[in-house]
Amino acid sequence: MAKRTAIIDIGSNSARLVIFEKTSRYGFHLICEQKSKVRIGEGAYGKEGYLQPPGIKRAFLTLQSFLHTIEKYQAHKILCVATSALRDAPNGKLFVKWIKKELGLSIKIINGNKEATYGAIAAKNLLPLDEGITIDIGGGSSDIALIKNGTIVDTYSLNLGTVRLKELFFDKEISLKETNKKAKSYIQRELEKLPAHFKSSSAIGIGGTARTLSKGIMKLSEYPLDKLHAFQYEIDDFTEYLKAIPLSSAKNLKKFGLKKNRYDTIREGTLIWNEILSHIRAKSVITSSVGVREGVFLEQSLKQDNLKFPSSINPSITSILDRFKPYINIEAKKKNKLKIASALYKEFQGEINDRQQYHTELLWALRLSTIGKTLTIYKSHQHAFYIAMQELNYGFTHKQILLISLLLRMHGKELLHKPLFQNFEPLLPEKKQFLWLSFIYTLTVLLHESSNHAKIDFSYQNRTLTISSDKPLYLAKEKIKNLEKPIPFAIIVEDKEKLPQNKELGL
Repeated sequence: MAKRTAIIDIGSNSARLVIFEKTSRYGFHLICEQKSKVRIGEGAYGKEGYLQPPGIKRAFLTLQSFLHTIEKYQAHKILCVATSALRDAPNGKLFVKWIKKELGLSIKIINGNKEATYGAIAAKNLLPLDEGITIDIGGGSSDIALIKNGTIVDTYSLNLGTVRLKELFFDKEISLKETNKKAKSYIQRELEKLPAHFKSSSAIGIGGTARTLSKGIMKLSEYPLDKLHAFQYEIDDFTEYLKAIPLSSAKNLKKFGLKKNRYDTIREGTLIWNEILSHIRAKSVITSSVGVREGVFLEQSLKQDNLKFPSSINPSITSILDRFKPYINIEAKKKNKLKIASALYKEFQGEINDRQQYHTELLWALRLSTIGKTLTIYKSHQHAFYIAMQELNYGFTHKQILLISLLLRMHGKELLHKPLFQNFEPLLPEKKQFLWLSFIYTLTVLLHESSNHAKIDFSYQNRTLTISSDKPLYLAKEKIKNLEKPIPFAIIVEDKEKLPQNKELGL
C-alpha cells in the first residue's frame, strides 16, 4: 500500500478529503483533512433524483481543489467513493464520466450496504467495542451495520437522509408539529423494512448528525474531556434534549449548543436518529469520529489480516512509537520494564485490592514512557502527556486515555498533579487507586533506568517493600528515598554493590 493514501468521500451533503500516512504495517495517522458542503443532491429529490447544476458545479470545484491538495501532499494513491446522491441520480454515471474526463479522477459509486460495511470496518477496528449497531445518517440514506463479537453480521441501507427529509417535509409551509408527524410516519414505514435481528443495546453513531448531537450533549453535561471519538452517553439521560430538537424552530436551535453550520439539517437528522434508536432498542451510544473514509483505507491496509488488527496491536500506540521513537528501543529492556511493573502491581494487591483491573493501562503507559524525550529531555514527562492526550485516538475509552496520559505526566517526587486530577476526576480511578498506580509507574521507571538488565525481585510484608537486585541500583536509591508514597511504608534496597579495593584511597 502507498505510504500516503488520499481518500475522497462524496456524500449528498458534504464532500471530504483525508490523507493518511502509514508509519509501519499497522501504524498510520491523519496528516490532512478537508471538507466542503457541496450539497450535490440539493434539489434532486424534487426533480426525480436528477443532480442539479448548482450542486454539480460545487462538486466539480471541490474535487478540483482536493486534487491540488493531494498533489501538494504527494499522495501516490487516490481512492474516491460516492454514496446515495450519485447512486440515486439517473445522471450520476454521466457525472462520473465527466469528472474522469475533465479531472482524471475515478469515482466509485458504492451501494448502501457497502457504505455501511465501510463504517463498520472503521468502528470495529478503531473504537473500544465488540458489538453494537452502527448508524450513519447521510443526506440521502441511513446506512446500518450489525456487529457481534467483533464481526460484521449484516448491513442494511434505508432511504432516510437529512436532505431527503428536508426537501420532502421540512421545506414545506406547514406547522412544525404537522411536519414532524408526517416525517415520523415516513421514517417508521421505512424502518419496517429493517430485518428483525437488527437489535442491540449499543448504538454506534457515525456521521455528522450523531457527532453534532454528541457535541451538544458534551456541552450540556459539561463533560471534562474535549475528545469526541469514543464519547459515550446513556440515551435515557438525554431523551428530552433529543426529542426537543426536531420540534424547534430554526431560530431557537442555538439554545441546544449546536454548531451553526448544522442548523439546516439537524432537525431532520435528529428525528431520524431518535426513531432508529427506538426501533433497534438502543440504551447507550458510543460516538465515532471515523467512518466511510477510514473504512476504505483499512479495507486496503488490512487485506491480509481479514480486515482486523491483530489482538496485540493498537494502531495509535504503534503510530506513536513509530513517530516518537524512544531513545532506547531494545525489546529485552522493554519487556524487563513491563515485568517490573507487573510484579509490583501484584505484590501491592493487599493494599490496593483492585484485582489489577488497570494492569493493561499501566503497561501501555510504560511502553510510552520515553516518548517525550524525542522532543527534549527537559520536561519530557509533560511532552509525553500532551502527545498521549492528542494521539491516543483509536481503540481506547476516554477513561483509558486519561489514565495512561496522566501516568505519563508523573515524574520524580510527585504522584499526583492536582489541577489535572481535579479536572478529570469523574473519568479517573478513585484517588487511592490512582496514587498506587502512579507510585508503581514511577518506581518502575526509576528502577528500569538504573537497573542495567538486573534481575529484580520484590517482597512486601509488614509495611516494608524489599527490592532485591543482582546488580547495583545506586542511582535509583537516592531517587527512591525522595519518592512520595501512597501510604507510609519503608523501602529497603538490597543490591550487589561492587566497590574495588584501593589501599591508597583507604578502600
